Amino acid sequence: MLLAFGFGAGLSPKAPGTAGSLLGVLLAWALLPLPMNAKLLLGILLFAAGIWLCGEAGRRSGVDDHPGIVWDEIVAMYLVLLALPTSIGSWIAAFALFRLFDIWKPWPIRDLDHRLTSGLGTMLDDLLAALYTASLLGLGRWLMF
Repeated sequence: MLLAFGFGAGLSPKAPGTAGSLLGVLLAWALLPLPMNAKLLLGILLFAAGIWLCGEAGRRSGVDDHPGIVWDEIVAMYLVLLALPTSIGSWIAAFALFRLFDIWKPWPIRDLDHRLTSGLGTMLDDLLAALYTASLLGLGRWLMF
């Protein structure tokens, strides 16, 4: 439960997902010195662990995707930042867009969120929000150059 609830970030009375996403930013920042292949491997391992962690936390709390479970936000935010240049502007834009997509849940994120009731579903909806974020920011960078 400690990991799934982001070491207590998920217990924030306001915007627990935002608090979890901030942990993802801190994680990405702390791991900047690592080579990219190590960061990618860690992201894959964190995602895989999250399937079990979020599923187990949902089972124990009695709520499949409890708002306090923020491991999915931590990992997804971390993965988004791996795909971007390391700059304050791109990281702020990524944070804002990821939160928007995670809250808004455009198609097919909302469908996945409602249909998959497990740790995999909890992790996948945030992974899709991360993919939307990285894609939009990548498209923006491409159009500007």
